[in-house]
Amino acid sequence: MDKKKLMVIDGSSLLHRAFYALPLLSTKNGIYTNGVYGFLTMLFKIQDAYKPDYICVALDKKGPTFRHKEYKEYKSNRQKSPTELAQQFPIIREVLYTMNITTLEMDEYEADDIAGTLAKMGEKDAVDVILVTGDKDYLQLASDNSKVLLTRRGITEMEEFNRKKIINKYGIEPRQFIDLKGLMGDKSDNIPGVPGIGEKTGLKLIKEFGNIDNVYKNLDKV
Repeated sequence: MDKKKLMVIDGSSLLHRAFYALPLLSTKNGIYTNGVYGFLTMLFKIQDAYKPDYICVALDKKGPTFRHKEYKEYKSNRQKSPTELAQQFPIIREVLYTMNITTLEMDEYEADDIAGTLAKMGEKDAVDVILVTGDKDYLQLASDNSKVLLTRRGITEMEEFNRKKIINKYGIEPRQFIDLKGLMGDKSDNIPGVPGIGEKTGLKLIKEFGNIDNVYKNLDKV
């Protein structure tokens, strides 16, 4: 018997991807729709390709998250979304509601947190999980039962990652991406890493020492 499939979509990521990949489109009333159009194009394509039994869209909610409490400068370098994009979020929520697709959002948490929680719940219930996003941070969630679909060029290409592919491509286990990102930092979120360490050096260190704690225990060898 085939296992059920749960598809979790990072809604904010896909809407941003669609908005910047397509030229501005608007209705005769001046309502911008390029992000919504691109989002739905991707949604229909992946639904057709993977035929999930369950589907939901995780969204970011306005306001600070628990990460802002830990680090006040979190995302402080982010520019405000252009009005043409911001006005499309209520539209995509309405469209998804009309399509009977559940959207999930929570105070103090991001779409990533919701998606990660659902992935772990799905694995616990022996469901195959498909995570759809443009955010490489999701690679830490890949496993034998959970795959990550990363958006690539425009709105037409996606690359599929499972645990085996990540090991073959990067030489580390998915959960070691947590330590890799800790070393590298994340400019887009204004999270400082170790100066001078990018993906190449970070991968070398994680492959050799396994995690950040072991890197610090062996600084004399670095």
